[in-house]
Amino acid sequence: QEDLVESGGGSVQPGGSLTLSCATSGVVPSNCGMAWFRTSSRQTPPNKREWVSLMTSDGSTRYSPSVEGRFTISRDGVDHTLYLQMNDLKTVDTAVYYCAACGVVRVPTMVHYWGQGTQVTVSS
Repeated sequence: QEDLVESGGGSVQPGGSLTLSCATSGVVPSNCGMAWFRTSSRQTPPNKREWVSLMTSDGSTRYSPSVEGRFTISRDGVDHTLYLQMNDLKTVDTAVYYCAACGVVRVPTMVHYWGQGTQVTVSS
């Protein structure tokens, strides 16, 4: 059983929208911060985990400048599922998106839990 399970990835045209979900297992504490990262072959070095957005345990949110104004992170108050609403998608948003939880969720090497990733492809 995975600790975090992402879903909602897929293919979309530029300007389109997708919503990613990250379901948590009972192993993941409900009071942890959570975040979204992404990797793509365009990054330097390739497949380096790029931070996208985070939500702290008190509900504060932060966004990478590359997605601010287009992406929205949120979390269900009951089952603690994490979401990433992605609007006005661009080809540069094409990546594998990963959910992360607990630890220092802004720093990939200090994250405690990872999901398996979900592919998002933006192309015309």
